[in-house]
Amino acid sequence: METSELERLLHEHTAAWNAHDIDRLMGLFADDCEFEASGGPDVCGTRYAGRAEVQAAFAAVFETMPDAHWGDGRHHAIADCYGVSEWRLTATLADGARIDVLGCDFLTVRDGTIVRKSSFRKQRPPVPQA
Repeated sequence: METSELERLLHEHTAAWNAHDIDRLMGLFADDCEFEASGGPDVCGTRYAGRAEVQAAFAAVFETMPDAHWGDGRHHAIADCYGVSEWRLTATLADGARIDVLGCDFLTVRDGTIVRKSSFRKQRPPVPQA
């Protein structure tokens, strides 16, 4: 994959998240994709494998943070099949607490689709409702 194509994919990935469009988002991922979430009990966070598990994990993010927005995006093609997207996540949780953290995704691509998404974000507790 050429650098410009990979950068377009990174931009589209963030745009799909911001649109909260699960079909558009999953259209960017391979059937054998993996998602390593920012948090979880394992050294990798929580790992979801395969389209069904990844889609369910993404849908849970949209449900938990219905107004989530990944702003201030910066996208970098590191190699033909590897890129990084930096972002600032802002969101409101069900109890009214606000999330405002910096993070990034490391994305591995094969044949124009994402096969692995490994997410990282700062460990900052939600800000209580005012």
